[in-house]
Amino acid sequence: MPISRAEIPAEDAQGLVDRLCRDWASVQPVDRDETQARITFDEGSCLLQAEPDRLIVAVESLDVETLDRLEGKVNATLEGLSGVSLEIVWET
Repeated sequence: MPISRAEIPAEDAQGLVDRLCRDWASVQPVDRDETQARITFDEGSCLLQAEPDRLIVAVESLDVETLDRLEGKVNATLEGLSGVSLEIVWET
């Protein structure tokens, strides 16, 4: 299973996790605790971990094409929720 990971500088990483989980909870299963969350998609999953100065995101899927699609979905949603352009660099 391909996995990619990004560390995103964010002053309010926990707030981003909260907003992302609320946004996707109506359409995707979301499991979470105080500092991390897992969002399960039909084609893979997204793990989120809030740290004081950054958000760590890992995306996992069955193939590389789907991984690219999920990365794009996460990028668009995070930027939409944060209201600013984020520096998201995915590493495999």
